[in-house]
Amino acid sequence: MKVIDPHHHLWREEGGNYPWMQADETVEVLWGKPADLIRNYLTADLLDDFKNQHVVKSVHVQCEHDPTRPVEETKWLQSVADAPGSGGFPNGIIAYANFAETNIEETLEGHCRYPNIRGIRQILNVHDNPRFNHADRDYLKDAAWRKNFSLLKKHHLSFDLQLYYHQMDDAVSLARENPDILFILNHTGMPADRDEESLQAWRRGMQTLADCPNMVVKISGLGMCDRQWTVQSIRPFVLHAIEDFGVERCMFASNFPVDKLFSSFDAVWDAFKEITADFSDDEKAALFHDNAEQYYRL
Repeated sequence: MKVIDPHHHLWREEGGNYPWMQADETVEVLWGKPADLIRNYLTADLLDDFKNQHVVKSVHVQCEHDPTRPVEETKWLQSVADAPGSGGFPNGIIAYANFAETNIEETLEGHCRYPNIRGIRQILNVHDNPRFNHADRDYLKDAAWRKNFSLLKKHHLSFDLQLYYHQMDDAVSLARENPDILFILNHTGMPADRDEESLQAWRRGMQTLADCPNMVVKISGLGMCDRQWTVQSIRPFVLHAIEDFGVERCMFASNFPVDKLFSSFDAVWDAFKEITADFSDDEKAALFHDNAEQYYRL
């Protein structure tokens, strides 16, 4: 079965500029210590992880490169994809842009100079727990940010949406204000809080997001919220997302090398295969390959 991995990262210690690599080695976030990821993860590493799963295409998602020079990451990634021996990976690029900045259109135009660009991600996660928090404020409640967000339509770009359940209602209103922009929900809606009240709120939020016809979901990143995950522990989250969004609006992804802290690439994809063992061949093709190809225009 052919596979597309629509969510992975590449980075380099030398020649790159990633502020998170400068964090103190004691700093810990939702998924662990950034210090544990300070090493090169380049095309050769990616292809080595891919080797047993018949991965034919991939999408690179921005990985917190210097936010003052976001186009530099896209330029480098395009050179990686164009290099001999790359196999064309990554076939799609999701870049960073901050819609609160006054030069946002210049940034979008800069990204769009590169043929593999497909969309933008600005991580929106805000949380009372500082270890879980990422964004410096709740941009979904910022009127100027929301106005600039609509520029994605002009540039024919999608938006990778990463947030927590308590932000989902605001995301629904944004999606309804921008019906011509494709929203791609990251990491299964980030079910980080595992008390029953929070899980019920996550389920309700996922159902509400699924009511937006311009919203699809990547089922990925579950290791970040459950570092000791098993097939049985992630099964309910995988199946709930598929039930809400339907097979035609879901796709599986690895989140490598972040999720490499918790398991091998094969373990992630073999878990998805086990969970969907009773699905039809067409349904499997959609989840593992076809939907990613369609939504990321690969």
